[in-house]
Amino acid sequence: MRFYKTLFLTALLSYPVLATAQIGQHRNVFSIGANGGAVLSTVGFDPDVSQKQHIGFNGGFSWRYTSEKYFSTICSIAGEVNFSSIGWNEDILDINDAHVINSNGSAEKYSRTLNYIQIPVFAHLAWGREEKGFNFFIQAGPQIGFLLSEKTSKNYDTPNMDANTGRSNTIIAQESMDVENKFDYGIAAGAGIEYSSRHIGHLLLEARYYYGLGNIYGSSKRDYFSKSNFSNIVIKATWLVDLSK
Repeated sequence: MRFYKTLFLTALLSYPVLATAQIGQHRNVFSIGANGGAVLSTVGFDPDVSQKQHIGFNGGFSWRYTSEKYFSTICSIAGEVNFSSIGWNEDILDINDAHVINSNGSAEKYSRTLNYIQIPVFAHLAWGREEKGFNFFIQAGPQIGFLLSEKTSKNYDTPNMDANTGRSNTIIAQESMDVENKFDYGIAAGAGIEYSSRHIGHLLLEARYYYGLGNIYGSSKRDYFSKSNFSNIVIKATWLVDLSK
């Protein structure tokens, strides 16, 4: 965890250097647009909670400033302001890996959806064509998030905890706990391809991973969970148009 926090601070402090560096061929291109896609998320609980991927929407406003081309590398700073529905979806199984049947006759289901405003800022590096054709890019940087709301979905009142027919994973404290820490932060990194055209602008397709450095619940010795951080996979498309060149 200490390594990731150091990486977060290093990435954050590197942006002024990237923004002011003028090595190579100067560029002055500012672009804005929109993005949207799917986000698959889990929460890293300790003690562990068995989960499947929680699937939600991620999308919003995008911007990018291209400052220079250094040899074959196109250097930019990029950012987004997104609405994101993340959370966790519990995988409720018994000791035989079968679905747990509640006293109401239904297979138990539980998920929590947490709606955030997320703001990532990236160092964006690309190789290929700038105006007509394709390029490949990677990007990485810090991300912060602010919790807007949360919603629980479940189909039972009392979970089945029977030793034979009930849950093999007996950790259920999270099901009755509201999120304690409304602010989230971490590191995001992704890679993708971009198609540029004078007529349509820039179309980007990206796969991205986010690792949360913060916890949604308290993590002191007196708290139930020592860790409760997000892990997200995002698949999204972005459209950008140039405002200046």
